[in-house]
Amino acid sequence: MVMKPSNELSKILLEFSIYHAIKDDDFKPRAYELASESVAGLGNQIRQTWKDEGIKGLMELPGIGEGIAKKIDEYYRNGKIKEHVKIKREMPVEMFQLSQIEGLGPKHIGELWKHLKIKNIKDLKQAISKNKLQELPGWGKKSQAKIARRLKLFEKASGRMLLGVILPIAEDIVTDLKKNKHVKRCSLAGSIRRRQETCGDIDLIATTNSPEKVIDAFCGLRQVKSVHERGKAKASVRLHIGIDADLRVVRDEIYGATLQYFTGNKRHNVLLRQYALEKGYTLSEYGLFKRIKGKKDKLVACKTEKQIYKQLRMDTPPPELRVGDEELEAAKAHKLPKLIPYGSVRGDLQVQSDWSDGSASIEELAQAAKSQGLQYMAITDHTESLTIANGLNEKRLAKQGKEINELNKKLRGFKILKGTECDILKDGTLDLPNKALSKLDFVGIAIHSHFSLSQKEQTARVLKAMSNPNVHCLFHPTCRLIGKREAIKLDMDEIITAAKKHRVLLEINCMPDRMDLNDRLTRSAVQAGIKLVINTDAHSPDHFKLLHLGESIARRGWAAKSDILNTKNTKQLLAWIVKKSS
Repeated sequence: MVMKPSNELSKILLEFSIYHAIKDDDFKPRAYELASESVAGLGNQIRQTWKDEGIKGLMELPGIGEGIAKKIDEYYRNGKIKEHVKIKREMPVEMFQLSQIEGLGPKHIGELWKHLKIKNIKDLKQAISKNKLQELPGWGKKSQAKIARRLKLFEKASGRMLLGVILPIAEDIVTDLKKNKHVKRCSLAGSIRRRQETCGDIDLIATTNSPEKVIDAFCGLRQVKSVHERGKAKASVRLHIGIDADLRVVRDEIYGATLQYFTGNKRHNVLLRQYALEKGYTLSEYGLFKRIKGKKDKLVACKTEKQIYKQLRMDTPPPELRVGDEELEAAKAHKLPKLIPYGSVRGDLQVQSDWSDGSASIEELAQAAKSQGLQYMAITDHTESLTIANGLNEKRLAKQGKEINELNKKLRGFKILKGTECDILKDGTLDLPNKALSKLDFVGIAIHSHFSLSQKEQTARVLKAMSNPNVHCLFHPTCRLIGKREAIKLDMDEIITAAKKHRVLLEINCMPDRMDLNDRLTRSAVQAGIKLVINTDAHSPDHFKLLHLGESIARRGWAAKSDILNTKNTKQLLAWIVKKSS
């Protein structure tokens, strides 16, 4: 699973990967893909490492060898890479843009350029409208229809950005604003504060006694490309990453009211204002006011969000729940759930190493996980049928198990579990024999093919796989990729019932473009009493930093710490595994 590049350098490296794949070059496509992923995941750390340590320091980072380190050095020195410029002259194709459409791999992009001179999304749409794709060798009507559907899905998601991509950028802006001496307090608001899986823009609230100076500082931030609007108390800018950011500046005394107003979605805010009116109040971004007949409304709460909700005799809904669902009724009845706190996960139970399609060794992954405060991880490399990921057969799995045994003898305060991400075949059987699965500590199963089966066929396939007594967890259950691939057709009620019957865990996958289970299905599982796990699906050491994204899904799904199995320590987890197997 490759993280979507979040900056220009990572996009360039991914285009190198696509170009070399089109040319059938050995090793280079995967090397550049891993480097792109690493650059996307490391964010500002990559540039800082280059500044402090140069090429040598870059080579110490995951997924970056000497040749690529030199290209990164060239990019930071000159703002471009000569070889990339040469490639773009030879093949003036928006390779990164086209690659974001599920099903358009490097070979397809190459064929579209070779036969139809398709350079971008616009050209692709025109070719589809004229039925030109179905005329290509090896394509046909079905292939064209599939690409057309996926193009619509991509366009539907355009203009919004994955939470895992936009959040670190938004947090950097908050950090930079807080350094300004005129800023008293600064916070994210809107969909980012609610931790929605995609966000259309960045909303920020800041308090100050010098609003114009803070507005000037905001408009001059390094992340800003251009200014849409600059007023005395608010500003709107376009960021280099291609998304807008809006700042509202207020007095510190009304910070709570403004933050409350700009955090909840429209439905939450409408329902809350209606409730306030019923109780004799008016609520706005300037505070909660008591209505007094014949007199001016009296301000009764504005300094904190908690103060406002308390005045209305309610508990304060966590930001993630402020979506106008059932949170207001729960808040009135003082029955809001005690959500899983961020930082609760103690181990990662889906991790891929360089034995299959990961970028790092098992030992490197273990050290990275431990440095993130984790106590354990399960190595779950792919199985043989997933040839594109260099999947493991029974023999290689046994060999990997020996390496894990040796590493566990060396490690202190950390446990590596022997596991697998075993492929569910079309008929519901598993890609490894039971004899091999029974020797593992943790067996995860997943679908990687035949996504278009009917709901009846797909559900039966998954149910059969879940009934295997060696199975512990169903990974990324719906197989969706946000903006790229729709969820497979599954009867999730049946899946949840089977999970309870067979004591199979359901996964909340942290990858920004998966976020699977989503919040709605997470809540259904919680209500059914199903145990869940939060996993990063790590393919490189920096992916362990994504755990908070999975925790945000759990929170939006009303999950408590007790609902998530891998909030338990190593001893407790192993006890659960033993009990499941008995």
